Amino acid sequence: MDMFEDAAPAGNQPEYTVSELSGAVKRVIEGEFGLLRVRGEVGRVSRPASGHLYFDLKDDRSVIAAISWKGQVARMQTRPEEGMEVIATGKMTTFPGQSKYQLIVDDVVPAGAGALMAMLEKRKVALGAEGLFDAGRKKPIPYLPSVIGVVTSPSGAVIRDILHRLRDRFPRHVLIWPVAVQGQACAGEVAAAIRGFNAIEPGGPIPRPDVLIVARGGGSLEDLWGFNEEIVVRAAAASRIPLISAVGHETDTTLIDHAADLRAPTPTAAAELAVPVRLELVATLDALGARQSRAVAQGAMVRGQRLRDLARALPRLEALLAQPAQRLDLWAGRLGGALGMAAARKRAAFERAARLRVETLTTVIATKATDLDSRARRLGDRTALAVERKATGLDKWASRLDPALARLLSGAARDIPRDRDRLAALEARLQAAPGRKLADLGKRLEQIDRTRLTLGYRETLKRGFAVVRADGQVVTNKTGAERGISLEIEFADGKLALGPRTPRGKGKAEGGPEQGSLF
Repeated sequence: MDMFEDAAPAGNQPEYTVSELSGAVKRVIEGEFGLLRVRGEVGRVSRPASGHLYFDLKDDRSVIAAISWKGQVARMQTRPEEGMEVIATGKMTTFPGQSKYQLIVDDVVPAGAGALMAMLEKRKVALGAEGLFDAGRKKPIPYLPSVIGVVTSPSGAVIRDILHRLRDRFPRHVLIWPVAVQGQACAGEVAAAIRGFNAIEPGGPIPRPDVLIVARGGGSLEDLWGFNEEIVVRAAAASRIPLISAVGHETDTTLIDHAADLRAPTPTAAAELAVPVRLELVATLDALGARQSRAVAQGAMVRGQRLRDLARALPRLEALLAQPAQRLDLWAGRLGGALGMAAARKRAAFERAARLRVETLTTVIATKATDLDSRARRLGDRTALAVERKATGLDKWASRLDPALARLLSGAARDIPRDRDRLAALEARLQAAPGRKLADLGKRLEQIDRTRLTLGYRETLKRGFAVVRADGQVVTNKTGAERGISLEIEFADGKLALGPRTPRGKGKAEGGPEQGSLF
């Protein structure tokens, strides 16, 4: 047809409704593109309450909308996050309601280890800034836990390795919380298991673990990704029970390793870190018991030797009692004369006091009489009445002197029996004092004698020992015994004489048979 030919009239073209045209476009796109794998960077991500996941895939020039339904999201091992470079697998379709095409995504995987590592490093920095990885918040692992909680898959080889290692080292009560160790459900189940073990009350029907082990075998970065999720890291950091992380092999590192209280390179190593070796503890206990026994025996031996040395340094009983006995004899000899002398001194003092009282009264009377006579001579000129009055006064004094002298003599007579009774009581006490003193000294002598018998060497002989004397001297070693000519062994029940014999080292006597050593 000529290009300049007029086009066919418009009225001959078929007419489509909007729905028909949208359906035709949908069929063309879905028929042209089957299952696709699209590589791109994740843009805007949205997850409404319905559970569906909406996000964009973009490169440097174009953007395509992507959607994953709720069931597809639950099966994803890796959820897309903004900024990730991923490979999305799905089918192309259209959305007539908004006249746009979109990709229905069944699965999303990171485009490479670089993207995952970048996201892992970003999450590690963010969680580390909150202090979840600080060494100061880590708790010590108990030396010998009674109950061990294990969070792992119940069907894998990991739990068998852990149980086998615990049984070899130190069997303990093990509680297993089964979880998925990879996939979409891994992070949620592991976090729930850690929180569940911490929720067990002490003393309840289910024993509360003393330590937790989160374990999984080795795998790729994608397989271990569940242990890098934020929910798992926060659960491990918040655990009040000490937690050991044993995820992957020695070269594998996940974020739970930084949040755990202790990282084990392998699950088997986690079991070794959780309990000590029972046989080593038994050997250590035996060694400590042997050291204790040796220390007790050596201490008893040293103290016994010290006691024997002190016993030899004690003075003899005769020397201890000689001076007290001599003083007792001296005091006993002086006692009789002292009593007589004391009684004589008391009697002489009493007589002197009585004579002194009589002489004093006589002197007073004489002095008064002399004074009166002198006054009478000086007053000769006075009237007879005054003389008579003085004489009357003198008669009064004379009449009062006789009763006073009688009272004085009667009081002295009453004091003599009382003083005599006191003197008799003192004499009785003085006579009883030597007896009490001798009784006390006798008791002390018995005590010292019992101490001598207890510490003496004869009591030691009764316990199975013997004293060896060579030539009359006590010997304590083999060399001294070999040098002696005659030996004497003293037992508890008597002495045994051995010898004479030829001392060892001096040769045998001429012409006589050789005498062997006693030892």
